[in-house]
Formats: sequence, C-alpha cells, structure tokens
Amino acid sequence: MKDQGLPDVQAAKPEIEVGLNRVGVKGVKKLIEIERGGDRPYVLMATFEALVDLPGFRKGADMSRNMEVIDEILETATQKRTLRIENICKEAAELLLNKHNYTTRAEVSMEAEFAIREETPVTKKRTQNTAIIIAKAVAGGGDDHEEIGARVTGITVCPCSKEMMSERAKKKLASLGLGEQEVQEFLEEIPQAGHSQRGHATLKIESKNSPEINVIELIEMARDSMSAKIFNLAKRPDEDYMTYHAHLNAKFVEDCVRSMAKKVVDRFENLDDEMIVTMIQSNDESIHQHDAYAERIATMGSLREEVGKNNHG
Repeated sequence: MKDQGLPDVQAAKPEIEVGLNRVGVKGVKKLIEIERGGDRPYVLMATFEALVDLPGFRKGADMSRNMEVIDEILETATQKRTLRIENICKEAAELLLNKHNYTTRAEVSMEAEFAIREETPVTKKRTQNTAIIIAKAVAGGGDDHEEIGARVTGITVCPCSKEMMSERAKKKLASLGLGEQEVQEFLEEIPQAGHSQRGHATLKIESKNSPEINVIELIEMARDSMSAKIFNLAKRPDEDYMTYHAHLNAKFVEDCVRSMAKKVVDRFENLDDEMIVTMIQSNDESIHQHDAYAERIATMGSLREEVGKNNHG
C-alpha cells in the first residue's frame, strides 16, 4: 500500500531516459536454515543481492519492494526448512518479477559461510573447515536458470620450482655416490621443496531444470582438486602430512581447473549436456607479488567430450 499523499518519485520520468540492466540492493544479511540430512539444520548467515532491470522511462526501482521480497521469502524459508538454497533464490526472483510490473528480468544471489565438521588427517582431532556456498537464480527475460556452487581454500605447490629443486637434489645425491635408481627411489619417496600457495577454488553448476545437486559434494570436489586439503586445526603430525602430500601432488592453477572438470564429469553422469559448469582457481603466490589464475566455463557436454578423449587417447 502506497503512503497517502506522498509522491512516487521512482515512477517519474528520468532526466536521461536510458534503461539499466541491474538495479536493486546488495549486502542484505539474513539468517536462514537449510535441511541437508540429519536432525539438525544448517544455520547460515547469508548475504543476498536482489536485482531487476529498469526501463528508460522510469527514474528508479522500488528498493523497498526488493527488501520486502527478501524478508518475505526468507521468513517462509526459515519456517519450513528447505533442502535447496537455490529454491530460496528462485522463489525470491519470481516474487521480484511479480512485484515490479515494469521489469522483465530479476535475479537473486546468495553467499554464505558454511562449516564442515571433520577430523585432522593424522591426530584425528575434531575440527571444522569453512567454505563459501553460492546460489543464484534468474527469472524472466527468457533466461530462467539456477546456479549452485562453492568456493573453498586449499594449498597448491608449484611443479616447476619443485622440479628445479629435484634437479639440484639429483646432482648432490649423485656426487655422494648414489646410483641413478637409488636417487630416483629417494625422490619418489621424499618429494623436494617447491614454493607453495594458498589456493582458492570455485566450482558452480548452472541449470534450467533444477537437478538435485548436493553442495557438499561440490565443496569436496573443489577441495580435492588442489595439491592438498588444509585444516583449521593442525598438530605437528598433521602439518607434516599436509606438507608431504601437497608436494607429492604439485599442481599449477591450470591442473586444478582440469582436475575439477574430470571430477564433475565422473561424478555427475546423469546431468544434462546443456548444463553450464564454471571452474575457477586463483592462487595467492608466495614468491611473486601477483596471483596466478585459471578458469573454464563450459557445458557438461563439452567437458564430457574432452575428458572422454583423454580417457581413451
């Protein structure tokens, strides 16, 4: 209901009649509960964006309506626990379209920090690992779709610097009288140093038909695509384990993205070929002032074809 006697400034004609693609609110924080199996729900503090397109004849969007939609849908979601965070975004985007009769497209996105309970690899201490879960939905404009994904942190080791250190070790071991086979066995058992990075992997799947995709699986696939997982709690044996296995599994950013691609193809055999997969790896370099980055955005069909060629090539 509009305030009686107050002008609707947003509905006025703008001084410059230019349409806008995305107008709305960002940084809206809401508490939500997600049912992902078990007795207890996951309680998340989520940050939302709610955006619509704006025609050139209108001065502004009704920002209060965007906030109203988010409050309305999240109140519903907290009362009936939802299994899919994508559904929250989808319902909110559809409500945005209904409440803004001048728009043709609406999108709602969400990010939330998600905690996973786990044990350290050696000492078996209970700890938690955190990931960012991502959801988005677009309604209208002939582009209806949903997106679910995760962004995680791990460790990577540079294969190039590791190989240089291995060559140095080979020369030294040979000078001490070790044979070629002994040197090779030593290097296979004791990987040499390489400069390490904190890696950030993002894995998202976009679809039009709302398939059941477990976000926890996406988190684990992204974590496993780097040189090694990291743990918030780590005693010395755990630190040794992470360091050793990271150096056994040295990877460039490109390797991490390709590893995600293979894991997605191997795990999701039933997903439609038209679904779009986004895979991103960004590494905080330790010996450079810049960061390393790689990404691939492709349909499931394209990834299946490329991974299949590798499997049979």
